[in-house]
Amino acid sequence: MFELGGHLVYNVFVYDTLFWQKSGIGGNYFFMECYLDNGATTAVSPSAVAAAKRAMEEVWGNPSSLHRRGIDAFLLLQQCRETVAGVLGCDREEVTFTSGATESNNLALFGAARAKKRRGNRIVTTAFEHSSVIAAAGKLETEGFEVIFVPPEPDGTLPAEKIAQAVDENTILVSTMLVNNELGTVLDIPKIGRLIRRKNKEVLFHCDGVQAFCKIPFKVSRLGVDLMSVSAHKIHGPKGVGALYVKKGVRIQPLLYGGAQEKKLRPGTEGVPMIAAFAAAAQESAQKMLPSQEKVAELNRVLRERLAALDGVVLNSPADASPYILNLSVLGIRSEIMLHALEEQGIYVSSGSACAKGEPSHVLSAMGME
Repeated sequence: MFELGGHLVYNVFVYDTLFWQKSGIGGNYFFMECYLDNGATTAVSPSAVAAAKRAMEEVWGNPSSLHRRGIDAFLLLQQCRETVAGVLGCDREEVTFTSGATESNNLALFGAARAKKRRGNRIVTTAFEHSSVIAAAGKLETEGFEVIFVPPEPDGTLPAEKIAQAVDENTILVSTMLVNNELGTVLDIPKIGRLIRRKNKEVLFHCDGVQAFCKIPFKVSRLGVDLMSVSAHKIHGPKGVGALYVKKGVRIQPLLYGGAQEKKLRPGTEGVPMIAAFAAAAQESAQKMLPSQEKVAELNRVLRERLAALDGVVLNSPADASPYILNLSVLGIRSEIMLHALEEQGIYVSSGSACAKGEPSHVLSAMGME
């Protein structure tokens, strides 16, 4: 946790676990762990573990090899690509597997900017993007690109019109989140896409969909984006695997060179076991999405009500934020004390984005908090 102008800031990621559960023996209650940090990472589901284990033990060939072992691995890889594409709502040829959302975000930004640099040099993003987008955009600034970081409103929202205002005829790329990872702010991606293309029909539109994938219903083909990043470990898959959606006809430059895998966009032997686990997690999470969302929304509502009744607690997330994320500040209590006090009771919360590792939140700073 961290302190901003007297405000102690916590990220609470809502999940359907209980503090106490009634046992079947004598009606007594026993203590349960309450993990509220699913925005940082999730427990790997049994189905994902089983899929990875099967791939490692039975389908362990190199998917680029032409013999039977390789063909079996290639067929499994294509089946997984079909599954992830089905959950995303796109064709399987539009899915490129990566090591995770950070790589996907970097591939999208550097790949799009460098491919389009002859058409212009302006990049528009928001000031409360994930650090992998903020840092990549900052690096592109050193390469001569002009980057506009559009700040959110003081209440944590960000109207589509505000982003579109920053787009001009020199703009080549716009990158925005669907769901903010610290506040839960939900951006109107279809509206942003329509508005930016009214001003410049040649602009590429990238969306970080990590905190929305398998949590908020959407079909990527209907969002109006050209690129979208997703990750496995936010949806009960393993760490180290993710994907980048690249719309048919969109051309971006690779970050890596040296192989024909993933249509040369992401060369290197594919990690089939991790990809198999990702596909299994995506399929299961998509099937459970709507009932889980209803349950989490109710837990979020109860948590908001009870926190609002406490003195010195300020809720930073917008009222219409994703129910999976709740950001709050607490006055007068140091963050590490609160974190460890809750941990002793089996309650796990985060002090901010896991990628920040305790640094002050650039998201809350962008909102104007001291």
